[in-house]
Amino acid sequence: MSDTSALLQTPLNALHLELGARMVPFAGYSMPVQYPAGLMAEHHHTRNAAGLFDVSHMGQLTLSGPDAAAAFESLMPVDVIGLGVNKQRYGLLLTDEGGIIDDLMFVNRGSDIFVIVNGACKHGDLAHIVERIGGRCTVTPQFDRALLALQGPQAVTALARLLPGIEKLVFMTGMAATWNGDDLFVTRSGYTGEDGFEISLPAASAEAFARALLAQPEVKPIGLGARNSLRLEAGLCLYGNDIDTTTTPVEAALNWAMQKVRRTGGERAGGFPGAARVLAQLDSTQALTRKRVGLVALERVPVREHVELQSLNGTKIGEVTSGLLGPTADKPVAIGYVTPEFAATGTRVSALVRGKTVPMEVAPMPFVPNRYFRG
Repeated sequence: MSDTSALLQTPLNALHLELGARMVPFAGYSMPVQYPAGLMAEHHHTRNAAGLFDVSHMGQLTLSGPDAAAAFESLMPVDVIGLGVNKQRYGLLLTDEGGIIDDLMFVNRGSDIFVIVNGACKHGDLAHIVERIGGRCTVTPQFDRALLALQGPQAVTALARLLPGIEKLVFMTGMAATWNGDDLFVTRSGYTGEDGFEISLPAASAEAFARALLAQPEVKPIGLGARNSLRLEAGLCLYGNDIDTTTTPVEAALNWAMQKVRRTGGERAGGFPGAARVLAQLDSTQALTRKRVGLVALERVPVREHVELQSLNGTKIGEVTSGLLGPTADKPVAIGYVTPEFAATGTRVSALVRGKTVPMEVAPMPFVPNRYFRG
């Protein structure tokens, strides 16, 4: 067992222990990796009903002031200014070389921009944002707020009993709500490929709200283990594994996240850190040396992160960054980087697992179809 005594705790720590969770260190916090039902059962429950995740380790902050949208847009290759009220978007903070500092979600709430960043990156992200645009807008960390995710096809049924009206939300939109007198903010989004919601709420109310959700017949608690298998089947990046400061958005196959308005020829093209490199890669004027791809093993052997990828003649062509036996896909799936000539769907490659080669094939992502609710 890992020593978790020196770790931070989320507001749901006592509830996790009461529910029999196995706790592990994650992003500086003691977090539940699984509950007694186990990873497989938790994964399938989320795909079939509704799973409750504690993601309170993640960082929440707001940007406010008349220049907030333009200021935030100056840090990312993403359209912030044009985002409608109560609309949510995926964003990428970049280094001056175009590497990914963090990926994040943000909502235009009208009065402010609400941002959710990764737990292990939140203090660095805050410092970066304050240093770069703190003079242009008010940056307010809300690291003391709790964050819960309710994911799965029955999430809307369960949550609507507590928060009537949330069923009107569609994928990547948000709304303010109240529960027992507390101010909540709910978005219809998540990290599983399923329909679902993320709920920001005061830490003092988190346990009562979580218990109210767990009292719903559709809902069970889900740990980090199933969160990882769910997001991997959905083809979603994990910061620190699949993307980091050494990868650009184009290498990471995140071109979809960069709107036309910010690209070459667009109304507000460039002007973000690393723009010269990122736009050159987008325009194919600078050749890529590697590209993120989905991979499926052709034998029932899990292929995990840091496994070397080779061409069929044994030359190293890349590395797996995330991989496991997909419980819903029912086959070994992985995300990795390969040199561009091996990135086409259907290309056969080999993975070197404990000295033996495992045949793999480049496959489209997601590995399991997304089921987001778009109305």
